[in-house]
Amino acid sequence: MGKKGLQALLALVLLLGPAGCFGGGAGESANQAEGGEGSAEGGATHVNLTIRHTQIKQSVKARLKILQDVLDETERQNPGLKFQLEGIDEIINRDQKLKAEMATGSTPDIFEVFGGSDLRLYVKAQRLLDLTPIIEELGIGQQFQSLEEFTVDGRVYGLPFGGYSEAIYYNKRIFRELGLAVPATWEQLMEACERIRQAGYSPFALSAKDPWLAGMMWNTIMDRYAGTDKLRAIASGKAKWTDPDVLAGFQAYAEIVDKRYFPADALSQEEKQQAKDLLTGKAAMLFTGTWDLAGLTDDNAGPYKNDIGYFSFPSVTGGKGDPGALNAGYSNGFGFSSSLSGDQRQMVKSFIRNYFNEQVQKRILLEDKTLPSMKLSDYAGIDPLISEVLQVVGNASRSFPAFDSIFSPRMNAEIGIGLQELIGQVKTPEQVAKDLQQLQESEPSPGGGS
Repeated sequence: MGKKGLQALLALVLLLGPAGCFGGGAGESANQAEGGEGSAEGGATHVNLTIRHTQIKQSVKARLKILQDVLDETERQNPGLKFQLEGIDEIINRDQKLKAEMATGSTPDIFEVFGGSDLRLYVKAQRLLDLTPIIEELGIGQQFQSLEEFTVDGRVYGLPFGGYSEAIYYNKRIFRELGLAVPATWEQLMEACERIRQAGYSPFALSAKDPWLAGMMWNTIMDRYAGTDKLRAIASGKAKWTDPDVLAGFQAYAEIVDKRYFPADALSQEEKQQAKDLLTGKAAMLFTGTWDLAGLTDDNAGPYKNDIGYFSFPSVTGGKGDPGALNAGYSNGFGFSSSLSGDQRQMVKSFIRNYFNEQVQKRILLEDKTLPSMKLSDYAGIDPLISEVLQVVGNASRSFPAFDSIFSPRMNAEIGIGLQELIGQVKTPEQVAKDLQQLQESEPSPGGGS
């Protein structure tokens, strides 16, 4: 490793802190011990590849089945190849385990990784395999909807397995009962919320025990008020959290809290509760991502099957942002260890060929209800709610990234805490903005670049 690589690694270790956990059965030592370099025996090359996924919940069992089918087919095509799977919670993988492994060089061979700021950090530490030659050889680069969040300096270091958008799911039956139309402006949204609350429903479902859940709607509100590039400007030191347009976004979020449009117990609710509140008729709306589609469609929707709709967040008066913009992207994907042997890289190429094609991507859309990361020529047979989602995505004037792909892990954590403090009404918007700005100014180096 050269001087620059060593400096990047040291910066990574300093940023992530002491490595408290290490990946078992992965990395260079495991590859060598388990035949990762390949050994000829009976004409077959024996190659082991460890792969970590986060598909451990019942709601994503279809996605795990698709992955397992791809691995089985890849093993069938390559006698001597053996995949070893490890399932882990997504938050633990992203915020704890993977960061520690990146600092020590003990990652699995294949693993789920988040694009944007996470990926850029790992590329600087030279932990990710450059996939550009493989993509070029397979000829699949132009088939992806976007590789932006996995691209650093023109090189691709990961592949998204699906896309997402974030907007408002709503209970059409409740809207019909109250004679409500889909709101197009902030004022109309607030009027609808008040009528919903007076009718005995919670306007919005929200589980905010995990702070990232509180950040989704805030992210879009902030974009409406301050514009797509504002958060990047803050991350690079060219703007401030205390700027009037940014403060307006915090104040709008606090207005929803103050008017009791979120559940009173939002801060104590686990993630699964918010979708349950929508599907039991307790709440009329839910702002979340399309990763929840599987639980909101077909028989999973219970009595509200075919009565759940989807619309983009309304415009705001005087906002600097594009009212047609949508928080959407392709952030969740697979990364590959830079320490793979030559034989392992050949098997990785086979895995990529079998996973990233139109047939598998269509299965991801139909069975897992996840937006495909690759372009499809056939959308037949999709669920009505997914059709609505695709229309909203297709009608968006532009997309903007999730805030946690822009800021450092430390800033992301503090943003989540600040939002929880707003929900708990223990701090004002002005106090939260001031606290975040003080922390931003103490950041070791500007972020937000590509």
